[in-house]
Amino acid sequence: MWRFSAKALARVTSVTGRRLKPVMVHAPTRGRRPASIDAIGVRSALVSARKTYVRLRRIRRAELPVDTVKLARYLIGKIVVHDTDSGRLSGRIVETEAYPVGDAAGHAFRGSTQRNRSLFLKRGHAYVYLNYGISFLLNVTSEMPGVGAGVLLRAIEPLEGIDAIRTSSCGTIRIADLGRGPGRLTKALRVDLGQDGLDLCAAGPLWLAATTPKVGRIGKSVRIGITRDMHRLLRFYEIGNAHVSGTKKLRG
Repeated sequence: MWRFSAKALARVTSVTGRRLKPVMVHAPTRGRRPASIDAIGVRSALVSARKTYVRLRRIRRAELPVDTVKLARYLIGKIVVHDTDSGRLSGRIVETEAYPVGDAAGHAFRGSTQRNRSLFLKRGHAYVYLNYGISFLLNVTSEMPGVGAGVLLRAIEPLEGIDAIRTSSCGTIRIADLGRGPGRLTKALRVDLGQDGLDLCAAGPLWLAATTPKVGRIGKSVRIGITRDMHRLLRFYEIGNAHVSGTKKLRG
């Protein structure tokens, strides 16, 4: 038998947002991990902690590709962070869609308007809009100043503040569902029009970060839910990640 140290439990709490009590577990045999830790899922929390408890480094704008499609692929595996008054919410980006210059499905296709003007900021800014009056969607601008194009963040793997994310997610229970899809993503991170136009590479409440864990294989497919330029393979996702949205065919 062995006991989780207070330091280990504090680490799990910082990642998951869950306060855990010390528990006794059976020690691994022959190097194998125990089959079970406790009824509230400490094992999964520790796995998550090992994957994500690293120092977050704010991404510099110079690191962002000056190309919408390349940026959409680059953002897979990066972290989006929202520091709110009640604590930090963060998630690992596992699915994106590119809406490059001249794309008929993009909001910039007909030029700059009052609604989409943030989309024409230099790369690395947030473009947030209300989709069909229901959900806010978060995009990252992707080109030079004055050129309208962006990357839609479609799904995240929640990392920090999971209890708060559950509260924001309208009864969604499964962790895999909390940030699956662009509408759930913004609910989970508590992003709305108040974050539209924020610089994601500067000091502020909403920002992009890099970490050391490696990214799995990246797949690409057609985009989801559009009616123009439907044939273009501009959706990118981490293959095999349970948090990716879409049908099974679009996740494999």
